[in-house]
Amino acid sequence: MTYSAAALLGHAILGNKHWPAILNTPDMRSSYDVVIVGGGGHGLATAHYLAANHGITDVAVIEAAWIGGGNTARNTGIVRSDYLLNSSFRLKNFALGLWNDLSRQLNFNLMYEPRGYVDLAHSDDELERFTLRANAMRLRGAEAEILTGDALLARVPQLDLTGEKRFPVIGALAQEAGGVVRHDAVAWGFARSAASAGIHIIQNCPVTGFEITGGRLSAVRTALGRVACTRALITVAGASTALAEMAGLDLPLNSINVQALVTEPVNPVLDAVVNYNAGLCYASQTSKGEFVLGGATDGYTSYARRGNFGKIEDVLARALQIFPFLSRLRLMRHWAGTADITFDGNAIVGRTEVEGLMINAGWGYSGFKATPAAGWCLAELLGTGTLPELLVPFSLNRFETGSEQDDAGAGPYPWLH
Repeated sequence: MTYSAAALLGHAILGNKHWPAILNTPDMRSSYDVVIVGGGGHGLATAHYLAANHGITDVAVIEAAWIGGGNTARNTGIVRSDYLLNSSFRLKNFALGLWNDLSRQLNFNLMYEPRGYVDLAHSDDELERFTLRANAMRLRGAEAEILTGDALLARVPQLDLTGEKRFPVIGALAQEAGGVVRHDAVAWGFARSAASAGIHIIQNCPVTGFEITGGRLSAVRTALGRVACTRALITVAGASTALAEMAGLDLPLNSINVQALVTEPVNPVLDAVVNYNAGLCYASQTSKGEFVLGGATDGYTSYARRGNFGKIEDVLARALQIFPFLSRLRLMRHWAGTADITFDGNAIVGRTEVEGLMINAGWGYSGFKATPAAGWCLAELLGTGTLPELLVPFSLNRFETGSEQDDAGAGPYPWLH
């Protein structure tokens, strides 16, 4: 749909009162083939791919608040696939490939910018481990480069590598396919696609329980009533343990806040995402000119999702070491998201002991970047009953069998060290 300049001006004067809604507000039915609990990026992506890949549209996405309002709205939008373990790399790299063409697929601008991801090493030992990771990535067909000295400064000339520092920068691993995506556009792009296919997206509808008969799911109970179904997916990020407990499941997760903050906008300066590993600080500049900064977890279990001034100070101290010019910028706002984290730093995705009930949890820092791949694979599981090969390593029972996927050394998980 296109509008003339006069029509746009008319809409502006009238307060856009007559613009068509992207999503309709359907009445929730008493039964669906599939119920997706959680209207964040993963849940909406699953709904989209159920329709697009499997032709399944008798689906309800049930969200306690508003779509994309949880961790999808509280992350820093970074995408990459520079992981050491084959299980993590394959899933994230599949996602990275999907991001590349997803705006066209959805006919919705997700503002994907493959501006490059530069992971800084602070010791010879750390750089050696980065080199191992880069070599593993190349062997799997991905691009990766180790940068030191002048090559690193040529890639990120804003870095301050002068003088003696507590954590000097020795080099970096760079993945040019990494970058950023606009998080709210992802939620709305998937939501619009799913809704236009006939899938019901129900907002402001908390789930209050699950009905399980003979070990099999029969219905989901909500604030708006009971919904019969034979297949359901729990995908609610930081609230995973609370929702799983309603179904009698005890997940090995900790829910911990992660801080992020943004500065006032300035002219374009930084064209890459840069990650400082000593204590953790990652930085990127938005298209509007703001600097988005994030850091390590608060280090204790909490669902509060409120700012932590101690952690904010830690993030800023590290950011100023590598980018001293940031000291002149004003901090505009800060926020926290609740990350659900496993002991091996990897997600729990797949079937549960309740027949018909699937789980998608434990993504920690990695959830947003995996969004399209998680949705693709979960749609295959819900649509065909077959567990995709990419999800096999992330089963819930891996903690019983000793098959942990320990990514603590290849991602921002300092609480595990």
